[in-house]
Amino acid sequence: MPLELSLGDIVRLRKPHPCGGYDWEVVRLGADIGIRCLTCQHKVLLERRDLERRLKTFVKRAVVPKQE
Repeated sequence: MPLELSLGDIVRLRKPHPCGGYDWEVVRLGADIGIRCLTCQHKVLLERRDLERRLKTFVKRAVVPKQE
């Protein structure tokens, strides 16, 4: 089952970015997931499966309005 991600989620990855930051914001959803480093603002596209492997935890979940 695919991981439930929303735009605006803040995730922490297992290994640091070369700038030293661990936390990333989800900026694009689809087959490829776009994430942006919160320390240096660098953007990266990862396959969903790669992100799921590298993900350590959610720092903050985005507030998604309920659909009725």
